[in-house]
Amino acid sequence: MSRRRPEHCEIVIVGAGFGGIALATKLRDAGIDDFVILERANDLGGTWRDNTYPGCACDVPSHLYSFSFAPNPDWSRTYGKQPEILAYLKSVAERANIVHHIRFNTELMEASWDESARRWLLRSSAGALTAKVLVSATGVYGEAKYPDIPGRESFTGNTFHSLHWNHDHQLTGEHVAVLGTGASAVQIVPEIAPTVGRLLVFQRSAPWIIPRLDRTTSPTERALLRRIPLVNKALRSLYYIAIEGFGLVGFVDKRFRHPYELLGKLQLRRQVRDKQLRQTLTPDYMIGCKRAIFADGYLPALTRDNVDVITAGIKEIRAHSIVTRDGAEHPIDTIIYATGFVVPPAVYERIRSTDGHTYAELNAKRPQSYLGVATAGFPNMFATLGPFGAVGNQSAIYMIEAQARYIVDAIATMRREGITRVEVRSAVQEEFMDEMDTRSANTVWLTGGCASSYYHTDDGRNSGLYPGWSFEYASRTKQFDRDAYELSNR
Repeated sequence: MSRRRPEHCEIVIVGAGFGGIALATKLRDAGIDDFVILERANDLGGTWRDNTYPGCACDVPSHLYSFSFAPNPDWSRTYGKQPEILAYLKSVAERANIVHHIRFNTELMEASWDESARRWLLRSSAGALTAKVLVSATGVYGEAKYPDIPGRESFTGNTFHSLHWNHDHQLTGEHVAVLGTGASAVQIVPEIAPTVGRLLVFQRSAPWIIPRLDRTTSPTERALLRRIPLVNKALRSLYYIAIEGFGLVGFVDKRFRHPYELLGKLQLRRQVRDKQLRQTLTPDYMIGCKRAIFADGYLPALTRDNVDVITAGIKEIRAHSIVTRDGAEHPIDTIIYATGFVVPPAVYERIRSTDGHTYAELNAKRPQSYLGVATAGFPNMFATLGPFGAVGNQSAIYMIEAQARYIVDAIATMRREGITRVEVRSAVQEEFMDEMDTRSANTVWLTGGCASSYYHTDDGRNSGLYPGWSFEYASRTKQFDRDAYELSNR
């Protein structure tokens, strides 16, 4: 900290994506205006600002992947694409008069709790400040993850991660390698396959692909939704019910997987005629064990003459090629890493608990929290989409809204009653975690046959998904449950 007295802000929110905008909107609705949002980039949007790769879109229908308090009748497609989603989020922030609360190009570098002053000491890239309440709204997909492959740094061609797409580099006619077959790769491959000379898709495990049924919405539909808001609300409810149904597979009973797996197998058979390729693209684990992907164009793209799916596994990367474990050497001009994200994000390594451990260290031992919004040892701190604050069967925006409502109610309670310190009770958190472990034990996430997945830790525990219905979670977070916390107004 500098010798100059740090600036004090009552509430500091980290991140200006969906989580930060939801919190800011709800704070203003509650009459709370003394907050700032620290945003490390020069614009708001989070994930939807940073991911600009070809084909980038949401895999949740647009009418559901939006705030209930800010419906948009003018989505151009069933599934919104990145530019449209970013424009929507910016419009919400502007209408709610939030932008002036955001400090752009300001990254949180360090945060520690001062017990005597009952406040957070923060160091940002723009200087020091203090806060009564700290809220992490950084999300979980903000840091690119690269695989540990021998020789990766020796490659002399072009390389970039899907999170940092190089739009200045033209892939036309090149030999291109896409590493990974997750959600980003599934969207990228159909977009670049027609223009590249040769496309090699390196697959560790085949994803379950479910029909997307995306389409353009007509002007008549949009006009109807604008003029009759009740229709918009009904459409959102229908999408909610359909998406929520995936919970039957995730945490109710694995036997519910069969209709969904049949749907995936029928799509595979319909779109891939070659029997050998179809076998290569057939998952060897239960649907839901990893994230199932909604896509219409991925499988047909893999049947193109200039596309090959490589399953041998990568032995090493050389200056101009990739060598697989079967000894084959594949000449490559450009490598695209569609290899996912580092979880938790880097900012978790900079926030220290009352005993000096970072939030990242705590979750490396065992992902934990209370309701995904509070963690013992971190007083006056809340989070959106923290461990066990996300579900595998619903729009993240639905969960963020529930958490924003809960956090704002907690902050309003503190202000109304003069409370200076709020910390979830360790016993309450442990009881919640025991419940999460018990309810997760027989889920498809842990018993579906996946060797590795975002859904479970290396020791086979749930890595942070709420093992229940999203409407149940929303009920639990309807209001701040003060009895679960140690409160002090000293």
